Amino acid sequence: MPRELSAYHRRMAATNRATILEAATELFLELGFDRTSLAQVAARAGVSKATLFKQFPTKAELFTAMVLRAGEAHGSESLQAPAGDFRSGLVVLGTAYVELLSRPRMAELIRAVITESSRFPELREQTFDFGTLPVLRALRQFLEAANERGDAQVDDLDVASAQFLGMIATVVFWPRLVHGNWSLTDDETSRTVDEAARTITARYGTSIRRPARGADRVNERAR
Repeated sequence: MPRELSAYHRRMAATNRATILEAATELFLELGFDRTSLAQVAARAGVSKATLFKQFPTKAELFTAMVLRAGEAHGSESLQAPAGDFRSGLVVLGTAYVELLSRPRMAELIRAVITESSRFPELREQTFDFGTLPVLRALRQFLEAANERGDAQVDDLDVASAQFLGMIATVVFWPRLVHGNWSLTDDETSRTVDEAARTITARYGTSIRRPARGADRVNERAR
């Protein structure tokens, strides 16, 4: 039975892991996957090759870990949208999503995922929501709570979440991925988030009177 690591050794392992992943991010983005070696990563991180191999036995595992780490947002655990005002809550979450997509090198990282996706088919599935997962979790929780309070009527949380974040990313992020000089003013970004929130509120908010699902089917047959 393996001996449990001490608190000190756990801290050291976590520190080494973070340092290695930071060095790997720099090298993979500078040189690409093929021209980056584990020895180069170890040297840049200032750790021995044995230390690196203990955490990441292969370059593919290191690349995957780098990508998944980049999709996590600092402080996302404490992200709270205000309850009782459906549109305002969406604006808070949409703004957090913009901040996540605006993090340094995010466009480069997603471009790297796209470039290497054929090499790592399993990575495509793991990073389907790359760069959105923390906000996506918070958004699902917000929509669930809004359903329970009666502030909204969302039958499919995944579809509604994808619609909301997609409207924002289409304007704020994807053009920047294609055109490196793409930029929006703060006012333009705020308007984009607000319009997306208004659209989702109009579709799912309970202040908008909509027929019940049974009535929808009756109306369809009548047509």
